[in-house]
Amino acid sequence: VDFNLYLITDRLNLPPGKHLLPQVEAALLGGVRCVQLREKDLAPDDLLPLAVEMRLLTQTYGARLLINGHLDIARAVDADGVHLGGEAGNVAEARRRLGPDKLLGVSTHHVDEIAMAASDGADFVTFGPVWFTASKARYGEPVGIDRLRDACTRAPLPVFALGGVTAERVGDLHGAGCRNAACIGAILQAADPTAAAENFIRQLKGHNV
Repeated sequence: VDFNLYLITDRLNLPPGKHLLPQVEAALLGGVRCVQLREKDLAPDDLLPLAVEMRLLTQTYGARLLINGHLDIARAVDADGVHLGGEAGNVAEARRRLGPDKLLGVSTHHVDEIAMAASDGADFVTFGPVWFTASKARYGEPVGIDRLRDACTRAPLPVFALGGVTAERVGDLHGAGCRNAACIGAILQAADPTAAAENFIRQLKGHNV
C-alpha cells in the first residue's frame, strides 16, 4: 500500500452540474493516488464502460484504481485491485482469484473484523464510520476516535479511517495513531477538488512527519 489518501467515488452526490470523471481528474491533479470506483447502483454492463474510462484516467496520473465488489470488471480493465465488504468467505475467495499481486481492500466496522480480513488476505482495511456521515448512516452509530485508536493499535495492516473524515480532522486521526484517510465528499463535493486534495495530502504529510 503506497498511498495514504483513498478517494471513493459517488457520482450521485456531486455538486449540481458536476460530473464524476472531471471531479476525479481534478482530485488526481491535486495528488490523489488511489481511487475506488464505487457506484453500487450500476449494473455490471453499465459499470464496465465507466471503469474503462476511470482506468484510463488513473493511468494517466500514475494512480491506482480499485473496483468495488466486481472482480470480473477489475480483471477486464486491469485495475490494481478490488475493494470488498467483509462478508464471510468473500475476502479469502477474492484473494485466491486475484493472486498475490493485486490490491485487496476490505470494509470493516468492528475491530475484530480487521484481523479476520488480514488473515484472509487483505492488504488494507477501511474502518468506520468514525464520525456521522449521511452516506454511512446505515452502518449505525459512528465508531468514534477511541475505537479507531484501538483498531490502529491492534491492526496488522494499514487502517484507513472512513466516515466524516475531512482535512480538518486529520489531527484527530493522528492522535488516534491513524496515518491513513478515506473520503468521498470531502474532495468530490468540494468546489475545487484539486485544492481540497492538495490540502488533505498536506495535512496528512504534516501530521505524519
